[in-house]
Amino acid sequence: MLFYIKRFLFCTVALFLLIPLQAQYLLRGSVCDSLTQEPLSYVSVYLKGTTTGTTTDDEGKFSFQVSQREAELVVSTIGYEEFAEKIDLSVRKEYHIQLSPTTYGLSEVVIKPGRERYSRKENPAVAFVRQVIEHKEKGSPYAEEYYAHDRYDKTTFALNNFDEYKQNKKLYRKFDFLREYVDTSEVTGKPVLTVSIREALGTDYYRRSPRSEKQYIHAVRRDGIDEIIPRQGMEAMMNEVFRDVDIYENNITLFTNKFVSPLSKMGTSFYKYYLSDTLDIDGKPHVDLTFVPFNSESFGFTGHLFVTLDSTYFVRRVRMNFPQKINLNFVDDMTLQQEFTRTPEGVRLLLHEEITTVFKLREKSDGIFARRLVTYYNHSFDKPAGEGVFSRPERVIEDPEALYRENVFWQAERPRSIDEKEDAVDRLMDQLRNHPAYYWTEKGISVLFNGYLNIPEDKPKSYYGPLNSTVSGNALEGIRLRAGGMTSAHLNPHWLAKGFVAYGIRDAKWKYMGELEYSFLPKKEYANEFPIHSVKAVYEYDVRQYGQNYLLANKDNMFLSVKRKTDDRIGYSRKAELTYTHERHSGFSYYLTTRYRTEEASHFIPFEVKRADGKLDFLRDFCLSELELKLRYSPNEKFMQTQWSRYKVSYDAPVFMLAHTASAKGFLGSDYTLHHTEVGFEKRFWFSAFGYTDAILRGGKVWSKVPFPLLIIPRVNLTYITQPESYVLMNAMEFLNDEYVSWDLTYYLNGLLFNRIPLLKKLEWREILSFRGMYGGLSDKNNPEHSDGLFLFPEGSYKMGGRPYMEAGVGIENVFKVFRFDYTWRLTYRDMEGIDRSGLRITARLNF
Repeated sequence: MLFYIKRFLFCTVALFLLIPLQAQYLLRGSVCDSLTQEPLSYVSVYLKGTTTGTTTDDEGKFSFQVSQREAELVVSTIGYEEFAEKIDLSVRKEYHIQLSPTTYGLSEVVIKPGRERYSRKENPAVAFVRQVIEHKEKGSPYAEEYYAHDRYDKTTFALNNFDEYKQNKKLYRKFDFLREYVDTSEVTGKPVLTVSIREALGTDYYRRSPRSEKQYIHAVRRDGIDEIIPRQGMEAMMNEVFRDVDIYENNITLFTNKFVSPLSKMGTSFYKYYLSDTLDIDGKPHVDLTFVPFNSESFGFTGHLFVTLDSTYFVRRVRMNFPQKINLNFVDDMTLQQEFTRTPEGVRLLLHEEITTVFKLREKSDGIFARRLVTYYNHSFDKPAGEGVFSRPERVIEDPEALYRENVFWQAERPRSIDEKEDAVDRLMDQLRNHPAYYWTEKGISVLFNGYLNIPEDKPKSYYGPLNSTVSGNALEGIRLRAGGMTSAHLNPHWLAKGFVAYGIRDAKWKYMGELEYSFLPKKEYANEFPIHSVKAVYEYDVRQYGQNYLLANKDNMFLSVKRKTDDRIGYSRKAELTYTHERHSGFSYYLTTRYRTEEASHFIPFEVKRADGKLDFLRDFCLSELELKLRYSPNEKFMQTQWSRYKVSYDAPVFMLAHTASAKGFLGSDYTLHHTEVGFEKRFWFSAFGYTDAILRGGKVWSKVPFPLLIIPRVNLTYITQPESYVLMNAMEFLNDEYVSWDLTYYLNGLLFNRIPLLKKLEWREILSFRGMYGGLSDKNNPEHSDGLFLFPEGSYKMGGRPYMEAGVGIENVFKVFRFDYTWRLTYRDMEGIDRSGLRITARLNF
């Protein structure tokens, strides 16, 4: 699913050979009320001038790793005097701190802290935030007929805390030149080494009626270690991880998750609110409205909203953090800041947005410091000249010269200057790639990430792979050896080819595939870049594994060779097809395919026809000439592309599908008449703080009389690795239908239950519930027991009865932040021979 997004972080670390360095000191202690001696929870404890710190737990205790010996310890929370003291960890590592209460006054409202007994009833902070929420639609720029602004977006990744101690480590001595590029972070004050920078200059356009949002990209620049990832894929990843934040929405999407906004309609049920202080901003009084989730492990924020003390309830500034105990992987620290202004008419305008994050693969490492800085300027409510931008089909429009802007352009057009060390990332990468140790590490990571070998290495004209399909195995072929590859757009942007040859040791047969595609649109790298508008011809001879159709892997992937059941439902298939594909930016796509195929029997799958005298006729094969039309609609779908496939980076977009396949007996040698219709729907439904559900619904019907290879064969998973959209405990070809409806529901609770259990919440596990099934039927015309001329069903294949097949499962993900375990029960048809009634499955699933 979003595996490639998180894999980028692992590649970053691997490229620089980062071995986690143990922190030198463990600072720990407790915080309590100086009067009552009661422990204080959710208190901020940090080292001044750094992002190193934590918050106290429910018992008022804290602990965190510190790399420097001397520092200034700061302890602060709402309603108490701030504690600050210089510490020397070589002398003392444990501190028990008492905070003195203070009293704040605001418009005759007095808040006196003590042992907190928070209540929403008659709480002035709750009443105040409700007014802010009620007024959030007023002053919105999206209430105007037109709205536009320019934007400058800069994202950097840097090795965090790259100090003298680390530079003198044996691993880095061979890269002495790195010292030239070390800079001091203006956010944390720590030494950092910037290893990636992305810049973009663009203009955002909005039209209220008919509603339309467009973004025009004037210039794009990208340098650094992430160059091994295709640009389109990297853009999709970053846009999903670091989304634009609208605090006025009910949910805020960051790091592929949804977090409850402090201005959500359910905010008062999710957050505790406090009126902390009053302060002047630009000479006007503002309220410091502080908020913290009721449950510190839930997906929300802690932070401050600075709101004007007038009838508009205008939010001037925002500063938010993730709670220290949040059940979120790899993100050690995150701070989001926004600043707004108002027009004389009262329309709010976002001026600046900054997100700073420390990514860590392990708790005791310094991690990767990431910073995204967005500046919005030249705000306008005028109608764009000619509205030409709204007539373009794509959501994001890229200027033809965007990738080729010179430094002179950037220096003139940037609204803010760039740091000298950040601007030198390209030179840093040139020096690194001239060093053999880094060069070969990068090449190895590239092969691991993409699965292909580049030929040649720079701007490859072809690719060899995928490498994970070189050696595999199945019951028919035994050991299967395969070699393949494809061309790229660097060879020709319109003509692209792909192919493979494979050999089965046991059946001693060669298999092969050749594909030639003409793209009406010039491609930048791969054939499957969105949008596809092409004609493709394919000729293939290979094995057919009935019922085993893996969506996220090749059928001969070596990791899928170990099966829970013998995969003896295998025959051979030969096909020649011609496909016209047209994908549109609106999300609507259609595919028209004409195909001639021959299905061949094997000793596992014989084609047997029972004659009137009771004897059997054995057919070697049958032929079919088909025409297939597939329609698909998925507005705002987002995905990243690799050489051979696409991966969704957002499941929020609904997907509607309709397909029909037709064949006429006798036409071009076809042995049967076939009419087969399929419909489908899938979408992710978010439940704010309560997780989300992935729902997939399918239905289909075969309208004509056909042999069993042309019936509807459910997709099953015979491996021990979890695969999407497949039945875990059904055998291959166990049920044969000519009509069906199916469902696949998976509920991800995101730690909703485990986060409330004291022992389990420390493990940061997350719960999963699944329920899938199929209700199918087989008409008499397609049942060989009631209709002549049909192939007898293979042994172990049955007609589904008057009840659905169903499976239910419970799972735990985020085990060691990597593994997911699912235990599934078969709920119906449990008395069948040779079936598994329950089973454990595992997969590696990296999630934030």
